[in-house]
Amino acid sequence: MRIACPYCGPRENGEFSYLGDATPVRPSLEQGVDAMLDYVFLRDNVAGEMQELWYHGGGCRAWLKVTRNTLTHEISAVEAARGAGAAKVGKR
Repeated sequence: MRIACPYCGPRENGEFSYLGDATPVRPSLEQGVDAMLDYVFLRDNVAGEMQELWYHGGGCRAWLKVTRNTLTHEISAVEAARGAGAAKVGKR
């Protein structure tokens, strides 16, 4: 499988690390422990198109959002995942 990095061009998937589903949103502290446990441990096993996070560690070291069909491994879109690796600073 080749991933077309927007910065480096098409590369073999061995240069990338797979993180997982790009759609879950981290719950706030106010939502409680159960919401955090669901966020960490419960994920959908999608059979079809899904958005995934990939890290290009063997190249530009950018986080990418890849839209891929999990049945055929066909990649339909690759874009920069803005803020995927950045720490979120809460309001005080």
